[in-house]
Amino acid sequence: MYIKEIISLIEDYAPLKFQASFDNSGLLCGNPERELTSILLCIDVTEEVIKEAIDKGHNLIISHHPLIFSGLKHITPATYVERCVIDAIKHDITIYAAHTNMDVVSNGVSGRMADKLDLYHRQILQPEGDPMDGNGFGIIGELQQPVESMAFLQQVKEIFRCDRLRYTTPHTPFIQRVAVCGGAGASFFKQALAGQSDIYISGDFKYHDFFLTENRIMIADIGHYESEQFTKEIFYEILTKKISKFAVQFSEINTNPIKYL
Repeated sequence: MYIKEIISLIEDYAPLKFQASFDNSGLLCGNPERELTSILLCIDVTEEVIKEAIDKGHNLIISHHPLIFSGLKHITPATYVERCVIDAIKHDITIYAAHTNMDVVSNGVSGRMADKLDLYHRQILQPEGDPMDGNGFGIIGELQQPVESMAFLQQVKEIFRCDRLRYTTPHTPFIQRVAVCGGAGASFFKQALAGQSDIYISGDFKYHDFFLTENRIMIADIGHYESEQFTKEIFYEILTKKISKFAVQFSEINTNPIKYL
């Protein structure tokens, strides 16, 4: 099997045409015509992840976040991005990213968040493209039964393995209608509010965003990495359904750059 065949499986699931205009999803480094040895799945490509691929003999890395986001004017050891590219090329490692295209498909990043929370009666938070496709950013859904607000927040903390999370005062004793968005979802807050959600779960809210609730919705900022960490599971399921004879492994490196005391 060739690397380009693996790329095709990912793009059948999350076509590149769905990526945002600012994004840089797709093939970032390497030769797709090379024969595949094994695959390493991760959220971010770092120097530690490249070393892991080298040590374990993987020649394809599939990540959620693109290693190369803005243009490179030179490739020197000056930054970690350039050093990663140098080492990947030196060791014949191909790097591929599925970012906002995986955010937009309904069974992508936010869909997996909704799966973890067992949400039902789902609809798209911010539709994108043809409404008939059912794609867009974020998901609004419902819990089977209302859950006491702080108890639900504790469940969220445990499910998404948060060292800590930021939240606003509950405006209602119970949570039933839930909005989620993987990554930096603050820009879709108004949609969560308009959708009459009891809580909006996402990442990267700014201080002043927390004032916008007007005692009508609860915000839970679980962190950018935490909201997207299960994207690796989506990659794994796409690939192992088709290529079970090849080694597909999760990176053991926690690439979340944010630490807590």
